[in-house]
Amino acid sequence: MHRVHVIDSHTEGEPTRVVISGGPELGLGTVGEQLEVFRREHDWVRSAIVNEPRGNDAMVGALLCKPANPEAAAGVIFFNNVGFLNACGHGTIGLAATLAHLGRIGTGSYLVETPVGDVTIHRAGDGSISIDNVASYRHAADVPVEFVWQGQSRIARGDIAWGGNWFFLVGADTPAITVANIEELTSFSWAIRQGLERARITGANGQAIDHIELFGPPSRADADSRNFVLCPGKAYDRSPCGTGTSAKMACLAADGKLMPGDVWRQESVIGSLFRGTYARRGTHILPTISGAAYITAEATLVMDPHDPFRHGIRV
Repeated sequence: MHRVHVIDSHTEGEPTRVVISGGPELGLGTVGEQLEVFRREHDWVRSAIVNEPRGNDAMVGALLCKPANPEAAAGVIFFNNVGFLNACGHGTIGLAATLAHLGRIGTGSYLVETPVGDVTIHRAGDGSISIDNVASYRHAADVPVEFVWQGQSRIARGDIAWGGNWFFLVGADTPAITVANIEELTSFSWAIRQGLERARITGANGQAIDHIELFGPPSRADADSRNFVLCPGKAYDRSPCGTGTSAKMACLAADGKLMPGDVWRQESVIGSLFRGTYARRGTHILPTISGAAYITAEATLVMDPHDPFRHGIRV
């Protein structure tokens, strides 16, 4: 029997499963180098942790690993039902709640090493959490993409932006962003992603745009916008998406619609909220995202060698 010890949490509704022991041995390189070992040699562990029958499509995994940076409190690799994530804003907030639950951090600021750079966790005395994300920017504005939806050819126009992951952000002519429309929003967003792939529209250096972010008016009086984010494995983000909110703020900053220090209140499709601000660094922004995370479970995952689905159900 192989056992993996995890702590589950949710950040504004989106689950995170942090592996605290029992994960694969990845060597002593940078977290980026450890990610490549994980991807190449231990992908079954990723699948076993987050896919059915132990997980679900919405689950995001986070493997605690040894950071190369001696100033970092932790290293982390994020993954989901179909592969590995460059970064994860809600997951980093969930990681902070987990580290506090374990007594590994208290109040104050802590560096975390990720495959795409260092992020900083800030934990206040009341337990509230914010993170300083990686530098974010808009790569291209008002990009048209042809896609097929409900049997008809359509054109969507959106911005391409980096917030730790690559996003295509669309703010017009989308289905209404409501819980009742989740199935329609999913098929609409997936069709746009397929259109991007067919047209070979990418982020910088040919990197795939694997997140689609739709925007509409908020339902909360204290929010500026409501979003729907489709993640790489075709699951929607229950939270407002930390990297997606960073990408949105980068676009607003590029258009002069959000100034450094101004607060952007991003509502998710289920009604939860992130608050974001930024500082400017040249053509990039340095986002800070705030949200709440809650511990939901402590568990030991058991992988029985006789179980035909011990490595997860991959579809």
